[in-house]
Amino acid sequence: MKTFLLPYIFAGFFLAQCAGNQVPLHRLPKPDHIVIVIEENHGYDQIIGSDGAPYINQLADRGALFTNAHGVTHPSQPNYLALYAGSIEGVTDDHCLAGETPYHSKNLGWSLIHSGDNFTGYSETMKTAGDLSCGYGQNKYAGGSPLYARKHNPWVDWQGTGKHNIPPETNQPLRSFPDNFSNLPTVSFVIPNEDHDMHNGKGGEPIKEGDTWLKNHLDSYVKWAKDHNSLLIITYDEDNNTPQNHIPTIFVGPMVKPGKYDMKIDHFNVLRTIEGMYGLEKSGSAKADVITGVWK
Repeated sequence: MKTFLLPYIFAGFFLAQCAGNQVPLHRLPKPDHIVIVIEENHGYDQIIGSDGAPYINQLADRGALFTNAHGVTHPSQPNYLALYAGSIEGVTDDHCLAGETPYHSKNLGWSLIHSGDNFTGYSETMKTAGDLSCGYGQNKYAGGSPLYARKHNPWVDWQGTGKHNIPPETNQPLRSFPDNFSNLPTVSFVIPNEDHDMHNGKGGEPIKEGDTWLKNHLDSYVKWAKDHNSLLIITYDEDNNTPQNHIPTIFVGPMVKPGKYDMKIDHFNVLRTIEGMYGLEKSGSAKADVITGVWK
């Protein structure tokens, strides 16, 4: 066989694979919309199989459940930064970053806007669009963090007018989340307040309350997404402070092959996958692969 024919033979094999509706490993779906929900401070074994989280477990059965997913560190704030920007930006604790930002590194929101797509983060109980405060609202438990906590809102740390910054309109209270899901941005985050993200409470109460909140607020989107090429991602910032930092992560949408997947992933992999879906520039310096093998 003459060697100049080989490229054409390989190209034909590639096209045949595509024609058979198989997604090549280096290709990803491109959802019309992605909604990412971040829950708080619970490990995989606390949620998956728990009677207190029937809705999340229903989604795990219907979607891709990652059985070997991990936070990148402890405590909360660096994990949010990692998922949004591919770097923890040198942050190792939960102190409020007001006065230390905006950062000027590449980030998911800027990359989406820069590419012609759009981005919004929605935070429950945040006072107003573009809010730069450290927190707001009193939780129903004595003491502790405010209901809205800036440490759970990483995009605010890039809000500004400088290099790689994003406008205040991208930083919205949850009440601005559209009822018509066709009006959603390309990628959005939904951040429940600390009474609803499984952060506050004792025993199994936080899990039950968070699971109920998720069903009440996102189930209509899940049903809509099924027929509108859209994806829901549910993950946790960190586990219950163990060295393994083993967290639940679930993808639900019509482009997902339901099942359990044991490849090791973390917040950096989730970010790189979203960036890969839209052909975005990589944010941060983390070296991580896109997630493959779970797509129809």
